[in-house]
Amino acid sequence: MRFIAITLIVHRPDPLTGVRKPTHDRFREVLDSALLAEELGFDGFGVGERHERPFISSSPAVVLGHVAALTKRIRLFTAVTTLSLLDPVRAYEDYATLDHLSEGRLDLIIGKGNGAAQRELFHVTPEDQWDRNAESYEVFRQLWRQDKVTAATRFRPPLTDAEVWPRPYQQPVRVWHGSATSKDSVDLAARYGDPLFSANVTHPVEPYAELTRHYRERWQHYGHDPAGIAVGAGTAGIHVAPTSQEALAAYRPVFEANLAYSRKAGLPVVFETLEDFVARSSALIGSPQQVVDKVHRYHERLGHTVVHLHADAGGLPESRHRASLELFQSEVAPVLRREIPDPPFAWSPVLPASPITQEPARA
Repeated sequence: MRFIAITLIVHRPDPLTGVRKPTHDRFREVLDSALLAEELGFDGFGVGERHERPFISSSPAVVLGHVAALTKRIRLFTAVTTLSLLDPVRAYEDYATLDHLSEGRLDLIIGKGNGAAQRELFHVTPEDQWDRNAESYEVFRQLWRQDKVTAATRFRPPLTDAEVWPRPYQQPVRVWHGSATSKDSVDLAARYGDPLFSANVTHPVEPYAELTRHYRERWQHYGHDPAGIAVGAGTAGIHVAPTSQEALAAYRPVFEANLAYSRKAGLPVVFETLEDFVARSSALIGSPQQVVDKVHRYHERLGHTVVHLHADAGGLPESRHRASLELFQSEVAPVLRREIPDPPFAWSPVLPASPITQEPARA
């Protein structure tokens, strides 16, 4: 099993202190989180893309470019690249450049995105967002693989023998399809034989298990080998402590502050108590053994081999959050790495064929 730490770069007042840090300091926190993730041995670090408050993750390629310069080993993920909002040509240019700067450490997670404010900002409607996402991905995919592309597009000017530079470092880049509730993303992933990344953060496991089941059905419908299936899954929160009592006591103020924020903002509340949140959500809150057991329970339902964890402290003291991640890596991750398989592909850069041997080169 592989583990990535992600941030959506939420920029709102601290749920406990009510203080919102300056924007510059919040970005500095993201860079520090990436360095910590590499130091502790995480396999990847992801940055989201949102174009509405309370997020400042509108330019993940820029943030990940800085992370690439500061790190050496960890793979870099987008979480997610909102292709329904973007011109696929411009998105290709940004990520092909980042692919070189990171020396092939880039993985993309794509999705149509959500939120009415960002749809309005980009003049995308609920009726056309899925078609935009599919078209943008199809063009993006061709641009990455072909020197010249012709495409009769609906949502951007058509392309005729278009050459787009730079040519990428990896051939091809690995693209995961992020899915929260819709079968459209699941079907798109299965159609192209791409891995799926289930959001798995808002509800109990059942709807996500249904989507991953559908993914496996569509994968075989499109004629792909079942051995090539790869599924990742998110988590709704993390706090690992030596005992369950300590973990619950430390996380309770954070949960209650977030619950109050959701109610004030008019957001739907799925889990009314911390105990229900720990029992029925994907949050990993408890002792190391409790966290191991919970990941196994979710693996039985989802069959996932990659997990994302929150890179941000999210209201916990920084020292406590760091101690939680350290405990996860020292007592939880080794067990899960041993007991749950890796995805069915190499974690290293996907390099083009050697011009001499024509065999796939591997870093």
